[in-house]
Amino acid sequence: MRPRRVQRRRACREDARRAGEPFPTAGVLSRKLITQAKQTPERSWLGEVSAVVLQQSLRDAEAAYKNFFASLKGERKGAKSGAPRFKSRKDSRQSIRFTANARWSLTGSGRLNLPKIGAVKVKWSRSLPAQPSSVTVVKDAAGRYFASFVVDTDPAADAARMPGTDQAVGVDLGLSHFAVLSDGTKIDSPRFLRRAEKKLKKAQRELSRKQKGSKNREKARLKVARAHAKVTDARREFHHQLSTTMIRDNQAIGVEDLAVKGLARTRLAKSVHDAGWSAFVHMLEYKAARYGRTLVRIGRFEPTSQTCSACGIKGGPKPLNVREWTCTACGTLHDRDHNAAKNVKTAAGLAVTACGAQVRPGLVPAQREETGSHGSPPGPRAA
Repeated sequence: MRPRRVQRRRACREDARRAGEPFPTAGVLSRKLITQAKQTPERSWLGEVSAVVLQQSLRDAEAAYKNFFASLKGERKGAKSGAPRFKSRKDSRQSIRFTANARWSLTGSGRLNLPKIGAVKVKWSRSLPAQPSSVTVVKDAAGRYFASFVVDTDPAADAARMPGTDQAVGVDLGLSHFAVLSDGTKIDSPRFLRRAEKKLKKAQRELSRKQKGSKNREKARLKVARAHAKVTDARREFHHQLSTTMIRDNQAIGVEDLAVKGLARTRLAKSVHDAGWSAFVHMLEYKAARYGRTLVRIGRFEPTSQTCSACGIKGGPKPLNVREWTCTACGTLHDRDHNAAKNVKTAAGLAVTACGAQVRPGLVPAQREETGSHGSPPGPRAA
């Protein structure tokens, strides 16, 4: 379904680099890898698919190289990205993208009419809010097809769906509970991967016993992929429902910037991946931007689990098995996660007026023992 134009584009670029020649432009590659290639007997099959799909594949390769060079120069935020690689034959995920000039359309009966493919029956998950500008058809590892549309949404309609509120909340993400809110609400961790682990192990054992290259092995691979897809879909649905509820009920949300990559290298790795904190926070981030909410991330080294939310005294590090502790200064008994959520809200400076405007409190003098250098930052925190 997805043409291998990106691989040939990378090969052309690598050949030019080895020869010391400048990289070929997009126009040169388009003529060489699409227009001229269609004329040859070996590549005549390229005419069986829409030319827009081939062009979009070249654009994806162009974007990959631009991101790579920008990362080398330090112009791109985030971790350093590696050089674009050839697509693997074992990669079972495929995709094609049709833009507006591809002349795709939606039929009156709700079917998706794609160039050189025809009308495809679609099971709609929701109605489109506006006329889409492009569609991407994806085939996942489990053999399922999805159509993803790009549309422009109306900010006024979004604001009407999520009217302003005067609530603000701090969120402490963890493993014993997926999230604990500053108002005392505790959301249990579903542990989708742990619950499906027995079924996944059985499917994986059956796959390992099949002969490589056989049809039975492909059937077993699909069975494993479908089992993993079921876990992934359940986790994503849980994240969507919880993030939408929190965005609807609160004008401002404070969360910790957890070191997920660091925690994923510890003995808690499987539980950390099963929780999916990064995906959940990403959902909060884009939904807050869409519906006019405020999302504040506090530093990962903020001592939220060590500080008393009542008097502000720092009580020192506490092992993970300590779920309750009493402040030695004021005598307040704290639930570890609830106290941390309160401190997240305080550290984020979340105070919301009745009209929905955010107000940050003034600076609070630090305790005597907290002034000056803190030394080297602590390692990644799990809760």
